[in-house]
Amino acid sequence: MDPKTTALVLIEYQNDFVKPGGANHEGVKGVMESTNMLANTLATVDEARARGATIMHAAISFAEGYPEIPANPYGILAGIVAGQAFRKGTWGAEIIEELTPQPGDIVIEGKRGLDCFASTNLDFVLRQRGVTDVVLAGFLTNCCVESTMRSAYERGFRVVTLTDCTAALSEEEQRVATTKDFALFSRPLTHDAFLAELGAAA
Repeated sequence: MDPKTTALVLIEYQNDFVKPGGANHEGVKGVMESTNMLANTLATVDEARARGATIMHAAISFAEGYPEIPANPYGILAGIVAGQAFRKGTWGAEIIEELTPQPGDIVIEGKRGLDCFASTNLDFVLRQRGVTDVVLAGFLTNCCVESTMRSAYERGFRVVTLTDCTAALSEEEQRVATTKDFALFSRPLTHDAFLAELGAAA
């Protein structure tokens, strides 16, 4: 992969998922630990950035009271409302300190649902930058990561999903997503395998 045409999209590395005290942390804590996903992600971001790949941050947030969500939500969005997660302007909605966007990184605006493409400028930014390879990491493995993976595949990007830089709410969901679903819409790779394929800095 050529770093100049590769983007690493970091999905929802926010305090509500990653940090103790976050609204959804207890749900993902076990899989985060078993995959070592945070340490793997930090190493991948540092190396990919150094080699010249584009680093993109896709955080989700909602206005107070969740006016963007239907009055009677169900599924994952109902869980967000019930847990009062990802409220704009709160600590929980902030990108974690370890992944504070650096000069040259891109923060994708407008994520209000699962698929990073659906309500954001992600597709526009990728095409403006000439990106052909989209590499995905983050939360939840079988929700926002998988939704974004499918959309990127449908849009004609070459998609890689980092199996050890993702976390779901259970080991079973993580296993099924990474071993069954990922290969249908992406090339599932560990972070080490991805970095082995990523070219050196120009």
